Amino acid sequence: MTDHTDSTSKHKIDIHKKEHKEEMIHQVISFTLMILFTFIAFGMVILEISSYFVKPVLILLAVVQVVFQLYYFMHMKNKGHTMPAMMMFSGIAVAILTIITFTTIIWW
Repeated sequence: MTDHTDSTSKHKIDIHKKEHKEEMIHQVISFTLMILFTFIAFGMVILEISSYFVKPVLILLAVVQVVFQLYYFMHMKNKGHTMPAMMMFSGIAVAILTIITFTTIIWW
C-alpha cells in the first residue's frame, strides 16, 4: 500500500515540476520579447523615423507588453483569476470608451 501511495505522490510531484518548468519557459520568452520590443521602440525613436509611423507602433508595442505583463507575470491566465481579469478588462473598456467619447465631443 505504501508503494502505491509513494508512486502516486511522486507522479504528482513530477507533473507539478513539469507545469512549473513550462510556466518558467513562457515567462522567459515573454520577458525576452518585452526587452526586444523595448529595443525596437528605442531604435525607432533614435533613428528619427516619421512620427506618423512611430506613434502607432509604440502604442501597439506598449499594449502587447501590458498583455504580457498581465498574463504571464501577474498570472491572469491561471485558474481562479477570471473575476479579477474580467473586472480589469471591463475597466479598460470603460476608460477607452470614455476617452473616445470625450475626444469625439471635443473634435466635433
